[in-house]
Amino acid sequence: MKQPPRKPRPPSRIGKPRRQPAPPPAQPRLIALNKPFDVLTQFTDDLGRATLKDFVDIPGVYPAGRLDRDSEGLLLLTNDGRLQARITDPKHKLSKTYWVQVDGEPTREQLDQLRAGPLLNDGPTRPAQVEHIAEPQLWPRIPPVRFRRNIPTSWLAITISEGRNRQVRRMTAAVGLPTLRLVRVRIGDWELGDLQPGQWRELSITR
Repeated sequence: MKQPPRKPRPPSRIGKPRRQPAPPPAQPRLIALNKPFDVLTQFTDDLGRATLKDFVDIPGVYPAGRLDRDSEGLLLLTNDGRLQARITDPKHKLSKTYWVQVDGEPTREQLDQLRAGPLLNDGPTRPAQVEHIAEPQLWPRIPPVRFRRNIPTSWLAITISEGRNRQVRRMTAAVGLPTLRLVRVRIGDWELGDLQPGQWRELSITR
C-alpha cells in the first residue's frame, strides 16, 4: 500500500542567529601614547598627514576614543573591544583631565560658568571641575603657540565626564576664553606621566 506523499515542511520562522560578540584577545593590551600636536588619531591617511602609525608599531591595537589633531597628550590604544567600550561608552562617565592654555585672564564669573557647564549649540554640558593653575612644565609645542605681548595667557585644569566633539575648546570659547593649547593628562585612573611626545608605554589592565 502506497504511503501518501509527505507534505513539505513549512519554512522555518527562526531568524538568523545573532552575531556573538568577538571573544577578547588572548593577550589584551592597553597602550598609553603621548600624541603629538598635528597628528591624526588614526593609522592611515590618504593625504599623507602624520598618523599613529608613525609612532606605534604594535599590530592589532586601535584608539579607545579620540584626541583632535590640534590637541596633545594622553591617548589610549587597545586590542580588546570590551575594554575599548568601557573606556569610550558615555554611560561609564569616565573622567578626563586637560591642561588648557587660554587667551586672557579668567575671572571668577568665567570659572564659575565653566564649572556649572556652559550652554553649547548642542545643549548644556555637565558640570566640570575647573582650576586656575600655574603654567605646567611641558615640552615645547611645534609650531609654538602664537604670542601676543598685550594679551596675557592663562592655564586651567579642566576635568569633564563626557566626550562631545571638541568639547573643551567649545566650553572655553563659550565663556570668552579661547583655547590656545590643549593637553590631555588623564583618562580615568590612567595618567600621562612623564611620556614625551611620540612615546608610549604598556599599561596594566584591571577587570
